[in-house]
Amino acid sequence: MAMTENNAHIEALEREMDWFSQLLNLLFHRYFEEESTEEEPPLPEHDPEGSYYGELLAQFDWGLPERMALMLAIAPNLRPNVLDVFFTKNALYERPFTEFGGIQSKQHGGFLPTGETLSFMLSGNFLENRWEVLELFAPTHPFTQYHILELGAVSSGEPRLSGLLELSLDYLTLLTTGERAMPEYDSLFPAVRIHTELEWEDLVLDEYVREEIDHIRMWLERGSFLLNDLGLKKHLKPGYRSLFHGPPGTGKTLTACLLGKSTERPVYRIDLSMVVSKYIGETEKNLKRVFDQAEHQDWILFFDEADALFGKRTSTRSSNDRYANQEVAYLLQRVEDFPGVVILASNLSSNMDEAFLRRFQSQVYFPIPSEESRYEIWKGIFSGAMRPAADLDLHQLAQDHALAGGTAINVFR
Repeated sequence: MAMTENNAHIEALEREMDWFSQLLNLLFHRYFEEESTEEEPPLPEHDPEGSYYGELLAQFDWGLPERMALMLAIAPNLRPNVLDVFFTKNALYERPFTEFGGIQSKQHGGFLPTGETLSFMLSGNFLENRWEVLELFAPTHPFTQYHILELGAVSSGEPRLSGLLELSLDYLTLLTTGERAMPEYDSLFPAVRIHTELEWEDLVLDEYVREEIDHIRMWLERGSFLLNDLGLKKHLKPGYRSLFHGPPGTGKTLTACLLGKSTERPVYRIDLSMVVSKYIGETEKNLKRVFDQAEHQDWILFFDEADALFGKRTSTRSSNDRYANQEVAYLLQRVEDFPGVVILASNLSSNMDEAFLRRFQSQVYFPIPSEESRYEIWKGIFSGAMRPAADLDLHQLAQDHALAGGTAINVFR
């Protein structure tokens, strides 16, 4: 049977999992001093162009530690029974071996590996090697830099290696299908992908507004060339930040959608109601999930009603004020460091923090459209099968009613 492209990704993981299973059994034989004539299985070779797993190994030149970590993390999803050997009990104490680490989930029923599990496989009980395991999760390691694999959070006072090995959903999907996962809106990912059926040519803006928008579009199309090919990366920070402000219905959200559509980039709108939390510190966690997911995927992030998050900092009169200001400072830093395009939308720019606004590359005011633009909007609305009545003069309609595009659509509806 001819192998499909998806099967090629799975086949690569199957071969790697076979190697991992053999290695795991050999390690257990050796740990319990059981006689074995088996030799350590060689690392499988993978064609960088044959599967995403092979591409990943070649890109970062990963060896045994990283490959073992990835297989441990992916095993509960692809071949959970491989890890059942970790349920072996210590007969002396009638409990699981502490050095195996891991957690047994009530829902999954199988063994969920932790950093301790990886440490056992890589280093046994050698203290020096245990610290080398932590280096796999250092900020400079690709696991962390690209949000591929991380140690889950642990309670205060718990050992760092007791955190679960957590393979991101994005990379689980990439490794098994070769395609990126588009995350769904939920409590852990408070953002939703937004679309439009309109095209760039349908966007009606006053001339000076369109000029500002064209600058953003040019950055989306040529920014990487400027930074990397022309060597400006040393002088310019990556990313582009813009504030869209103006009355409701004037095209801020539509423009963000069309910037993404015309440059083939996903646009995600952050749901402020799920991001802003009354609990101290939770707002940062909610936003961190979005930024971490978006950082290396070339998304456009769109914060609607942004003054709720990025508004003026308050004078510090209480501990709550202090934490609120800390959250603003955190947001300033994440937006400034984001390598993609961030668009913030607000009805009033005066509500925004001035120190924050200085970090923007552009501030675009969306006014109520001019009479000429209003006519173009009405003409576009009636461009389909439905035509205006004979006695309806679109020029007169545009002259008499200073409506924003969103309001005009509601009138038409």
